[in-house]
Amino acid sequence: MERSFVSSVETPMEGFATIISGIRRCGKSTLMGQVIERTKEPCLYINFDTPRMSGFTPSDFVLLDQLSDKTGAQILFFDEIQFVQGWESYVRSALDRGQRVIITGSNASLLSRELGTRLTGRHITKELFPFSFMEYCRFRSIMPSADASAKYLNVGGFPQFLKFGDEEILASLLNDILFRDISVRYGVKDVSALQELTYYLITNVGNLVSANKLTQSVHVKTAKTILEYFSYLSQTYLLSFVPRYSYSAKAQMVSPRKVYCVDNGLHSAVTTSVLRDIGRKLENMVFCELRRRWRQIFYYNNNGHECDFLICEKNRPTKAIQVCYQLAHDNETRELDGLLTAMKDFNINDGIILTFDQSDIIVEDGKTISVTPVWDWASNLI
Repeated sequence: MERSFVSSVETPMEGFATIISGIRRCGKSTLMGQVIERTKEPCLYINFDTPRMSGFTPSDFVLLDQLSDKTGAQILFFDEIQFVQGWESYVRSALDRGQRVIITGSNASLLSRELGTRLTGRHITKELFPFSFMEYCRFRSIMPSADASAKYLNVGGFPQFLKFGDEEILASLLNDILFRDISVRYGVKDVSALQELTYYLITNVGNLVSANKLTQSVHVKTAKTILEYFSYLSQTYLLSFVPRYSYSAKAQMVSPRKVYCVDNGLHSAVTTSVLRDIGRKLENMVFCELRRRWRQIFYYNNNGHECDFLICEKNRPTKAIQVCYQLAHDNETRELDGLLTAMKDFNINDGIILTFDQSDIIVEDGKTISVTPVWDWASNLI
């Protein structure tokens, strides 16, 4: 785990709870353990995602008070506390007593909604993802290179999977998300249809999807149900649905979205060798690197001129990025045209085309485009 990330968690602002959210098994509990090892103050750790805690009710929080008083705990560590009804009220009371609280959770929307209504802004949220490309290289003790990126494109960054290499770990993760995090929590009865949709989306990363059209491809009867499943899959961090950029909020809502998976390892685990599109994996890797740093991510399409990623900061487009595994005679005009059109529309002077292992500088119409290997780009991101 990055030292800077650990340090930011262990030194929170006084009076604010620190919330660490992210997909299952991306390292949240490990991060919490690292913070506990480094703290010198008395602390209390509770993991609510265990069978022993399944019967925990709001009235049982008094037991935590007793443990806290007995140990003199100044810091409370709660792993997956969102499983307990009323947890936010207890956290607020702990903050009022002057205790520090650090929480993990694997459901972004649930945490956001509850925190907004009960903690009234007294929280700082940090997101954790599977290993980035550079974290993968450090984990493997290798230098960033095209060869390293080729391996990362297939195996992804889930720590346990990288350690043991057993694809059953990824299969189990998917099952936990679909059955425990979605089916049980939201009352989804047709889990086979949910699973079919999920696998379809994971195998189609980088493609446009719409709820209406998907009713013809999977065994989910209505577009409304598919949109609900989209929401659940997004809330668990498994999938992201990137909207088309438009000045009109309505146009953004009705346009198809591009789907991406939180990790390429999951993509490899559910696709056959025939369907393993290396170009789509490269695009998915780029999205994952972008998502770690920005939340306002869009794709661009203006009368057929397409650009894969448009990054906005404070609602203003500031970066245009095209992804192409290999620039060649048959695709160079299309890739450049889409990127240049986006750059001109939003007055962006410097754009980038990310490739597997090509480098070049292209200057056209006063715009500069850097053709850069994805491994070089990813290893220099801040």
